[in-house]
Amino acid sequence: MTLAGQNLWFTQAERLQRGRISQIVEAVDIPVEQLDRLTQPRPPIAGLDMAQPQIMGILNATPDSFSDGGRHNSVDAARAAAVDMVAHGASILDIGGESTRPGADFVPEDKEISRTQPLIEAIRAASDTLISIDTRKARVAKAAQEAGAGLINDVSGFTFDPQLAPFCAQVKAPVCVMHMQGDPATMQDEPYYDDVLLDVYDFLDGQIAHLEGLGLSRDLIVVDPGIGFGKNTDHNLRLLQNLSLFHGLGCPILLGVSRKGFIGQIGKEPRKDARAPGSIAVALAGLSQGVQIIRVHDVAETAQALRLWAAVR
Repeated sequence: MTLAGQNLWFTQAERLQRGRISQIVEAVDIPVEQLDRLTQPRPPIAGLDMAQPQIMGILNATPDSFSDGGRHNSVDAARAAAVDMVAHGASILDIGGESTRPGADFVPEDKEISRTQPLIEAIRAASDTLISIDTRKARVAKAAQEAGAGLINDVSGFTFDPQLAPFCAQVKAPVCVMHMQGDPATMQDEPYYDDVLLDVYDFLDGQIAHLEGLGLSRDLIVVDPGIGFGKNTDHNLRLLQNLSLFHGLGCPILLGVSRKGFIGQIGKEPRKDARAPGSIAVALAGLSQGVQIIRVHDVAETAQALRLWAAVR
């Protein structure tokens, strides 16, 4: 069986159930509805082919983001960085105006809009590359969409602002639903799960159903297990080892691990901007499980690695 219409295949699957030992089942014995979700090709998202890996470049217009805070505070600097990312292989640019690093403070909507809207307008004037707005807030998303953003990326998984999901459904905007336990200010304060795989899966499944109930098609939804967002290293590794589980949701998967703390911990690199090798290693492991979108800081280095990975395969 092919996996999500990609150049990947499987003959067996692991069935996970709460309170029971997992079971290995033959692919032909998987219920038809679930098998369809695992195997059917994913439709394009905002014109991007989900049968090919896509690189999302991170562009934070914030003074306090954990890795690149302050580097793109001016529109000119941010626009130049965006053009460079596209030239080196980014097919999506993810613009953020509120840091979501552990311990980050809340940013008012007006300030977030003032950081992101002019930048999106400037990038849109220079390029037709897909722009994603990384926000939890409906007003920010609306301003970004009017400025030219084509995808809404909500780290809260549409739990923070009750107006955001209805807005996305109204304008039929492609969205990314991420899992996060708690909020950025508290999410790393002893996170706990009954079963991190099933807890994250069930949350994403429930939020997809919520969005569908509002009228947003599953074909417009990307999912993100939220590595590093309310998870310790063991949680992160268990999710990364089992990313293929999330194909059962029937949506493209986005993986964001770039420069995160567990990469520094395991890779023994305290400098955030020196974690490209570890970030790329984990991204390629994700691609080997069928992840469709990888969210990265180091676009040129990741694109080079991806080209070699594809050639060897």
